[in-house]
Amino acid sequence: MNFYHEIKDELIKNEVYKKVKDYSKNKSDLKTYYNVGKLLSDAGKQYGESIIKKYSFRLTKELGKGYSVRNLYNMKLFYEKLQTVSAKLSWSHYTELLSIDDINKINYYIKITEDQNLSVRELRNRIKNNDYERLDNETKIKLINKEKASVKELIKNPILIKNKYNKENISEKMLQQLILDDLPSFLKELGEGFCFIDNEYPIKLGDRYNYIDLLLFNIKGNHYTVVELKTTELKKEHIGQIETYMNYIDMHVKDINHEPTIGIIICKKDNKFIMKYVTNKNIVDREYQLT
Repeated sequence: MNFYHEIKDELIKNEVYKKVKDYSKNKSDLKTYYNVGKLLSDAGKQYGESIIKKYSFRLTKELGKGYSVRNLYNMKLFYEKLQTVSAKLSWSHYTELLSIDDINKINYYIKITEDQNLSVRELRNRIKNNDYERLDNETKIKLINKEKASVKELIKNPILIKNKYNKENISEKMLQQLILDDLPSFLKELGEGFCFIDNEYPIKLGDRYNYIDLLLFNIKGNHYTVVELKTTELKKEHIGQIETYMNYIDMHVKDINHEPTIGIIICKKDNKFIMKYVTNKNIVDREYQLT
């Protein structure tokens, strides 16, 4: 089999197709690069890995730029790492993923890029910030098995918060202000579907007012979310506080068609010993990390 001529024909057909049918060129690119990747993989088995360098030289000479050794090697990885290809991602998206060895990790980033319509830059930042690594192992197993994970299971740990104060020890008010200063990033850290309602949300308990640090609503889970911020280690009294706030929202704010409220305690350090004895499964704790 003449692998070189097969590869050249695939690439020429793709260039012609893109000029005629620009609206679907991304799909054509992905199909072509996948087919070329298969041919390169087969050629490598027969002639050795050095064949990519030889093909790159000839293709660049005959077809022009765009067929460097790196690009051809990426096409080969594209075929070898992925069984199916989503046209919702561009070739630039896929090149960001090809350096990742764990296929489960690759599939996670493909899914969130599809679901959240991430740009290439946004995807790169998610990878850089270790989105996948900050999920717990049980959630990863669910995703691997294509089971649906709940909203609270997809909340990262730790939560990354940009720090403009340039110091580690900050107050709860300062922590809240850091979040409000870059609210879109914070909501994305929590996961998909979170919307901001208010900060210092007032609720009246008896004859006095209390204030919820952040009140959110999740459109995916159809529930309110109470967020409490703590700049200390998680303590047992924090559990009682947020549970009171959650019960208030359930009784006085949520509609009958809404799911029960969940609570998120964002603290300097988690305490698995305390969480072990928390019976309310709608309460989760997450550490924050200032960046």
